Amino acid sequence: MTQNIALVTGASRGIGAAIAEQLALRGWHVVAVARTVGGLEELDDRVKSAHLPGAGSLTLAPMDITKDDAMRHLCRSIHDRWGHLDLWVHAAIHAAPLAPAGSMDAKDWDKSIATNTRATGALIPMVEPLLRAAPQGTALFLDDPKGGAKFHAAYGATKAAQIALARSWAAENAKHGPRVIIVEPAPMPTATRARFHPGEDRSTLADPRTEAARILDEL
Repeated sequence: MTQNIALVTGASRGIGAAIAEQLALRGWHVVAVARTVGGLEELDDRVKSAHLPGAGSLTLAPMDITKDDAMRHLCRSIHDRWGHLDLWVHAAIHAAPLAPAGSMDAKDWDKSIATNTRATGALIPMVEPLLRAAPQGTALFLDDPKGGAKFHAAYGATKAAQIALARSWAAENAKHGPRVIIVEPAPMPTATRARFHPGEDRSTLADPRTEAARILDEL
């Protein structure tokens, strides 16, 4: 049986790491992309330490998704090794510090655009041929609607633009694929949420692994 292949961008922490872990434990081979080498290594350790029969494996790819040449080379490598992608999970995000729109830091604004919006627009054409080569290639985007919320100007605007790209892609490929799915995960105790909701009671939030399992089951 041919092994399922997944690409997870933003796989070192939060829901991206949880989905990558769940996929590997379910027998997939996961190409895990993130800038944080330590986070990727911890992900690999968790999968290996589970000692589950039939578990899959990981290819760790420490790189910046805003670097077009690096991502293009990665996609070419995936094509040369496996010939397709069954699933792309796009969880990479830059969460700029909370600030009024009139006081946004220019560097945070530029980084938000580069990571949340521009990289998504660059990656879709790179990944689409790999997904089309699979029997039912699927792209999964994770929505976090903060557009228009006070103090979330940089994050909210660029995340909304990312999801708008995904919605257009989904509509364009509704008949012939790849399948493009957008889900809104339940609130989780991630580093991003801690930045946006300091002092929140995190005991009431969903566990990322449980939420990752729910999302994958619904796929």
